[in-house]
Amino acid sequence: MALSGVEIFKLLPKTNCKKCGFPTCLAFAMKLAQRQASLDACPDVSEEAKRILGEASAPPIKAIAIGNGEKAVKLGEETVLFRHEKKFVNPCAFALSIKDTLSSEELKNKVKAVLDSEIERVGQRLRADMILADNESGDSGKFESAVKQIIQDAPNIPLILKSQSPSNIETAIKYCSDKRPLIYTATNDNYEVMAKIARDNNAVLCVYAEGTEALSSLAEKVKSAGMDDIILDSGARKAKDMLEHYTQIRRAAIKKSFKPLGYPVISFAEREDPMHEIALASIGVTKYASIIVLSSIEKWKMLALLTQRQNIYTDPQVPMQVEQKIYKVGEPTQKSPLLITTNFSLTYFIVQGEVENSKVPSWLAVMDVEGLSVLTAWAAGKFTASKISEFIKESGVEKNIAHKELIIPGYVAILSGALEDKLEGWKITVGPREANALPSFLKARTTN
Repeated sequence: MALSGVEIFKLLPKTNCKKCGFPTCLAFAMKLAQRQASLDACPDVSEEAKRILGEASAPPIKAIAIGNGEKAVKLGEETVLFRHEKKFVNPCAFALSIKDTLSSEELKNKVKAVLDSEIERVGQRLRADMILADNESGDSGKFESAVKQIIQDAPNIPLILKSQSPSNIETAIKYCSDKRPLIYTATNDNYEVMAKIARDNNAVLCVYAEGTEALSSLAEKVKSAGMDDIILDSGARKAKDMLEHYTQIRRAAIKKSFKPLGYPVISFAEREDPMHEIALASIGVTKYASIIVLSSIEKWKMLALLTQRQNIYTDPQVPMQVEQKIYKVGEPTQKSPLLITTNFSLTYFIVQGEVENSKVPSWLAVMDVEGLSVLTAWAAGKFTASKISEFIKESGVEKNIAHKELIIPGYVAILSGALEDKLEGWKITVGPREANALPSFLKARTTN
């Protein structure tokens, strides 16, 4: 059970040395109780207190890593039920299911779809994260061959090995034991041997049981067998069951500190109907699934799911931002217009979209104002003549243009005079107040 701030305080040195960054040991204890500080910040805590507090302060959802290297998938470590309480920590991972009954060419195309799935949105690169090798045939040789080909074609993609047969898992895992795969699945009938395979190969183990009560019982058995890197599958395959089971698991772990359910969850959304599949996957994204298995990853489907995931797993207290730099819209030349806006993602995408709609190739200067909109940034003193001029001078945009004209948003027309003083030799043009007027504004300039 989680300890209260006062209970934690009793285990601290009580020296109020401030080495932890807090004014008193009691203040530090309160932050520990709220999971807003790390015990490592106290250099004088005793080993006994470390043992007790380390366990008590651990995240209620265990942190699990699958795979190695920069593409390893980190799951769990969550501490809250709702994102307005605190930022969700580790985004859910999307896994493409690849069956061992496919031909070599079909399998290769599936792997290529994962490798080519990356898109860029709001300055972040998003993609399908994992591959699930499905032993649908039940044949050990086919499964082994499929796993070998997947690893050969995508050696850095985290892998899930799915088979009901421990012997088939044991045959295939020898090709990826150094890659920390996820084994699916341990049941009441095979958990002891599956746990041993997972331990021997540094793998993560998924446990499967119908319903949360049976699942928690099996998770305790697997932990007693020496395996604590666990993923949970409650057998939920319908929308109603997913919503119910995943919420129950999260609440039990977060609110009740119920350790047998304090692990990440896997959700299988595979359906023949792509709209049905994306609906089920969306439930997983919003309701606590850590891995979501899909049957296909068409671009339109992934754009919707990755956008949803990105929105949910951003910090609700920090606006979404794009990188500060000079962006190209179309193929601008030295004669193309130069516009400026702020790096609030919504502002950027609206302005960029309207400039694109104008069919007038342009340079778009996006200035870092900590993710605020134009008017808000101006009112906060972050989008001022001095800061804009400094950004333009340091950006190096003058090397790309044959003119010295900057188009500013109409809402901050008041800055035009001061900007001309700060940017000596530049002409400051006041653009439209609303982005939807940009196409006609830019087209009229090219006509004239």
